[in-house]
Amino acid sequence: MNTKPETQNPEQRLLFVTGIGTEIGKTVCSAVLTKYFKADYWKPVQSGDLHHSDSMKITDWVGENVVCHPETYRFQLAASPHQSAFEENKVINLNQFKIPKTQNNLIIEGAGGLMVPLNDQDFMIDLIEKLSIPVALVVRNYLGCINHSLLSILALNQRKIKLEYLILNGNFPPDSERIICKNIQPETKIIRIPDIEDITPETIENTTKQLEKIE
Repeated sequence: MNTKPETQNPEQRLLFVTGIGTEIGKTVCSAVLTKYFKADYWKPVQSGDLHHSDSMKITDWVGENVVCHPETYRFQLAASPHQSAFEENKVINLNQFKIPKTQNNLIIEGAGGLMVPLNDQDFMIDLIEKLSIPVALVVRNYLGCINHSLLSILALNQRKIKLEYLILNGNFPPDSERIICKNIQPETKIIRIPDIEDITPETIENTTKQLEKIE
C-alpha cells in the first residue's frame, strides 16, 4: 500500500536512506542530503541512544531550523528494532508507520540495512516497500562491502524498489567501486561523499557545498 501523503508540491522529493550494514555513515549522509535538499528529516525507528538520537544529531549538524519529525517507535536498547521492542514488551506494527505530512522535501533514515528485522515477519525493506518511495543506498569501503552492496542492490531490484542514488561514503579502491557501480541500473545516480573526520555543522555545510549537482 502506498502511504505517500497527498501534496500540493509536485516537486517534493521523498527519499529513504538505507545502507549495506551498520556503522557506515547513514546519519552523516542523511545530514548532508537534508542540508542539500533543504529537507525535513524523519527517523521511523530509534533503537538506543535516546539521549543523543539520530534526530538530535541531525539538528546539531544541520541546524536548529531543520524539522525533525517524531519517531514512530523509540526504544531504550541499542539493538535490532525487533529485539529492542521485545525487551519493552512491544511489537512493531508496520501499519503504524505514516509518512509525515509536509510540503518540504523529506529524508527518511532507516535502521541498519535492508534485512534488519522490525518484528518476526517484517524487515526494513518491507517498510520501504510500504512507504513506496525511492532509496538512497549508502556504501562504505570495507572487506565484504562488494558482497553486501550487490546483495542489497539485488534485494531492491527483486522488490522493484527504485534505487535513486548510490552513495559512496568515503574513499574506495577503484576495483571495488567499479564492480559495485557496474551492477546498478543506468538511471541510478552516484553521489560521492568524502570522509568527514570531525563532524560539525561547518564540515557538513562544507561537504554539501562541494557536492556535484544532484538531480
